[in-house]
Amino acid sequence: MKKARATLDRVLSKAGIASRTMTRDWIAQGRVKVNGRIIRNPDHWVENSKDVVHLDGLRVREEKKIYVALNKPAGVLTSFGDTKNRPTVYDYLEELDRWVFPVGRLDIDTSGLLILTNDTDFGEALLRPESKVPKTYYAKVSGVVSPDEYFRLAGGLDIGSGESSGPAAVREVRSSERYTWLELTITEGKNRQVRRMCEAIGHPVLKLVRICIGDLELGALPIGKFRRLDASDLQRLVARHAART
Repeated sequence: MKKARATLDRVLSKAGIASRTMTRDWIAQGRVKVNGRIIRNPDHWVENSKDVVHLDGLRVREEKKIYVALNKPAGVLTSFGDTKNRPTVYDYLEELDRWVFPVGRLDIDTSGLLILTNDTDFGEALLRPESKVPKTYYAKVSGVVSPDEYFRLAGGLDIGSGESSGPAAVREVRSSERYTWLELTITEGKNRQVRRMCEAIGHPVLKLVRICIGDLELGALPIGKFRRLDASDLQRLVARHAART
């Protein structure tokens, strides 16, 4: 059930037309009217049942929900813009006809599966810490990982800055005299967590790819390409989420 009242910035972002930060800028610029009157306060309360909101003269209506999986390339930011003019994920979404936001982030050096949507409720549900949606990464690390180090990764360890990682699922894919390739699944979302976990056991990450979120796999999606998710794709996320909450 929708809330009867919401702040103006929330109404705009929930309509799926822009991020909440962007809508606050639009409101401050005087581009938004409520019942024919310009409102510059993003925290202005709007009654969903009776108030009419316009942006640049067009009535704001909730857009159809869209869900996208992108195979993010390394060297690309998970953000809307960048002061240094570095590429962002939005450079790879120009064919989309509406605004979407990333559900979580991948750091600039990490590639792989990234979900984007205009469904704020869906995104917030997946990002809540208590949802514990598993995320699986394929990592190439320096050196040969010992059995004891695998045990430390799996059991949780100090990753610096006063933080510790929780239990993880880890398996070796292959190894050589100089490198180890492994899969690591976590249910947390600490900043650069997988990299920090591997650094904590003395094996810095050389390459990192997210290959799965919940039961949704990256599969054969080419680097830099996206696809729209259908109901069966969403079920792979929702079912796993529901089973853990």
